[in-house]
Amino acid sequence: MAQVQRMSRLMVKTLRDDPADAETLSHKLLVRAGYVRRNAAGIWSWLPLGKKVLENIARVVREEMDAIGAQEVLLPALLPKEPYEATGRWDEYGAELFRLQDRKGGDYLLGPTHEEIFTQLVKDQCTSYKDLPVILYQIQTKYRDEARPRSGILRGREFQMKDSYSFDTTDEGLAESYRLHREAYVRIFERIGLRHKIVSAVSGAMGGSASEEFLAPAAAGEDTFVHCPSCDYAANTEAVTFAGGEPADGSAHGPVEELDTPDTPTIETLAEHLGVPASATLKNLLVKVDGEIVAVGVPGDREVDLGKLEDHLAPAVVEMVTAEDFTGRPDLVRGYVGPQGLDKVRYIADPRVAPGTAWITGANKPDTHAKNVVCGRDFQVDDYLDVVVVEEGDPCPQCGTGLKLDRAIEIGHIFQLGRKYADAFQLDVLGQNGKPVRVTMGSYGIGVSRAVAALAEQTADDKGLCWPREIAPADVHVVAAGKALQTELALEVSEKLREAGLRVLVDDRAGVSPGVKFTDAELIGVPRILVAGRRSGEGVVELKDRRTGEREELTVEEAVARLAAE
Repeated sequence: MAQVQRMSRLMVKTLRDDPADAETLSHKLLVRAGYVRRNAAGIWSWLPLGKKVLENIARVVREEMDAIGAQEVLLPALLPKEPYEATGRWDEYGAELFRLQDRKGGDYLLGPTHEEIFTQLVKDQCTSYKDLPVILYQIQTKYRDEARPRSGILRGREFQMKDSYSFDTTDEGLAESYRLHREAYVRIFERIGLRHKIVSAVSGAMGGSASEEFLAPAAAGEDTFVHCPSCDYAANTEAVTFAGGEPADGSAHGPVEELDTPDTPTIETLAEHLGVPASATLKNLLVKVDGEIVAVGVPGDREVDLGKLEDHLAPAVVEMVTAEDFTGRPDLVRGYVGPQGLDKVRYIADPRVAPGTAWITGANKPDTHAKNVVCGRDFQVDDYLDVVVVEEGDPCPQCGTGLKLDRAIEIGHIFQLGRKYADAFQLDVLGQNGKPVRVTMGSYGIGVSRAVAALAEQTADDKGLCWPREIAPADVHVVAAGKALQTELALEVSEKLREAGLRVLVDDRAGVSPGVKFTDAELIGVPRILVAGRRSGEGVVELKDRRTGEREELTVEEAVARLAAE
């Protein structure tokens, strides 16, 4: 809605210096420009300018969700324990879940996501196939007790999110709902000016089958994704899968031979001691899966991706072993574990540890390794799982070209959940044949508050924020660069811009130097800056493009007409 906001009446306090605890660009600039303020670790207040940007993104999200026939609701953030127990997520979420009790001792949580509650709502409201398909959504505050909240609003414990859920009677219907969301997300991110990449992802604790992430490439991103320079392949690193190694002729290798290798508990020390490449060795990482010790074998020149391992084994809890776990286990020699002879330990291996391949690995004796340890002859693999950390140059699963790695911020995630939650709550409707039909679901999220930070990361420059017009707190920032005459013209042109349907922020502050006003205008980042300066007496103003820095002198009438036509 067109309006004029005077900075003389706006609650905003800009800062010249970066906050001491700020590491990312968005964290620094959103605080310096007066958009947000920190209350506690991972908990932020949105000030008037920041709230406008947040609401502009929410508006675009609502418009595009409504366009695909979705209906908005608002469910509680304070939720009972029982629905999350029914799906197992009361325990699966672990320490990230905010848990509390009421005065009567009843268990509750602050909602991290709402699959369970939406499922219950539809079970209550929809009884026939005629009631479906339906898509419901909300824009609401979510809560996750992050172990290390950081990067300002990028990784908070309280955040705003759009979550939507589709309910269909057939898998084909689910696929259509998924397609509608995918296309809506593309439109949303294009409208708000957020560069994004759609990548294959894993479902993790959410469950379900098909899953894709929407990532905003940015140096501050905590997600790493791969993309192929030769084809359209892109994936979260945890979703990248490679073909297994080629089976080899194990008979070509001699018998197992033990080697005296004192003080070589790491792959690096072992490879240096023997003068062999790390790739000739077999690394065996010990972890606990739901409390049971499991060994994970990968080539010595690769690292185990614990995120991948957790996704493969979900909902089991994966933890690293501790020194105490070796007590009473003479079969486990710290730093010298080998897969041969591990009869009481489940052995998981990366597909590169193929049958017939020979390795140098631990001999299960102190200061001793063994060579010619052949997979399939000297040890057996219980499960093959792709668990190595993806590296730059690994072959593309589609075309074989070396992959590229980049950092990004996760801004959206879409899942085909299937019937996991419908099964938990027996969500059935009466089908066309008069028999019950189990409903199938999709879940779709957009980080609304996170999108603000992602946009700041992508669009800011060395002077400050630089918002796309669709989500900026105003269309035009009018600056009165002087005293009474300039202020009078600035207010006059601001009113004309408002009448033309534009949102205006006007710096009419008295006692503030023009230099400070110009600096603040660049820091705040409204896309167009209009200056009432030295030629105000002639009715001439200067129009500046915040992004390019291009300037042009125009009459007030010309400036209003130009801006109204954009």
